[in-house]
Amino acid sequence: MYWRLSSFYFFYFASIGALIPYWGLYLKSEGYSAQQIAFVFAVIMGTKVIAPNIWGWIADRMGQRMRIIRIASFLSVLTFLGVFISLDYSWLLFVMMVFSFFWNANLPQFEAVTLSHLGKDTHRYSAIRLWGSWGFVLLVIVLGVVFETYGVAHFPLIFSMLLLGIWACSFLVSDKQNVCSKSDNIDLMSVLRQPHVIAFLLICLLLQASHGPYYAFYSIYLEQNQYSRSLIGELWALGVIAEIVIFMVMHKLLPRWGVQRLLAISLLLTGIRWLIIGHYVDSLVMLIIAQCFHAASFGVFHAVAIHLIHQFFPGSVQGRGQALYSSLSFGAGGALGAIYSGYSWDRLGSEMSFNIAALIAFVALGLTVIFMKSTNLNLKD
Repeated sequence: MYWRLSSFYFFYFASIGALIPYWGLYLKSEGYSAQQIAFVFAVIMGTKVIAPNIWGWIADRMGQRMRIIRIASFLSVLTFLGVFISLDYSWLLFVMMVFSFFWNANLPQFEAVTLSHLGKDTHRYSAIRLWGSWGFVLLVIVLGVVFETYGVAHFPLIFSMLLLGIWACSFLVSDKQNVCSKSDNIDLMSVLRQPHVIAFLLICLLLQASHGPYYAFYSIYLEQNQYSRSLIGELWALGVIAEIVIFMVMHKLLPRWGVQRLLAISLLLTGIRWLIIGHYVDSLVMLIIAQCFHAASFGVFHAVAIHLIHQFFPGSVQGRGQALYSSLSFGAGGALGAIYSGYSWDRLGSEMSFNIAALIAFVALGLTVIFMKSTNLNLKD
């Protein structure tokens, strides 16, 4: 089951390795403005606010998560094909909204399936998830070379093939039902009323919002500063390789450091990362250092977040807990990040956009310090 679970993560994050670094470059080559590109990303992120919660609600009641994943995966392939019909801006926004509604259904429910298969061995999650990171690394490096040599015109076709890979891998994994006692039938609102849960979800939203300029404009930013597309791909890959390394040791870091301390460290390094990118774009050495900090800004934070969501939302609310994490962080946070970065990039410039990103990360750090002091939960493995 290890390899079956890992294969799904591999293709899912390989698709992200194509979409995030190169979708903006493709749209720029088609003549879209920075604000239009940012809004396309905002639509993709914005559907995560709604879609995962709808699919999570259905999955928690049907108890057939993999069936839902298979249906959503197929429909994501079908709807993305709409980009071959027209690249009119209004049509593109519609296609991306419908496509991402189905595409964004997959990961939260698959996370729940993975954790169900792991049972009490949730610390092994990172060892499975790291194959998603390898998928991202492979695609971002290969496509960097391909697009530098042949241009980005073939992006839609390549991305469609990756979506087909996700759908195919969904047939390799079976559902794993949790055996729930009556005490597991928890009211979702009773969980959401807890202050530490509210604080944590807000921290997730802010952390992802701080990634706005990075996800929407990092590739464009580097290309404008005379970096080649192959080097751009290698820098993206370096960040994810750092993420892989941290995933390989997270099972040791969690019990030793505790999730609260790891949260604070990840947010501190995230803010520093955005300042480095914004102020030292002319230094390849500094950009390399900043990319290594991806181990903290995504790797550590995501592993800790999955651990906490699994703990905060047990039993009958597990699927909706995963959906809330996805919708509030990658959805609402990602959409807000794309929107503010789109406006600030055109009006205030790249340096100020990354300064704003750093400020948001430091606000999240402040909330984490308060959160750490206010909760009495034992959050170590």
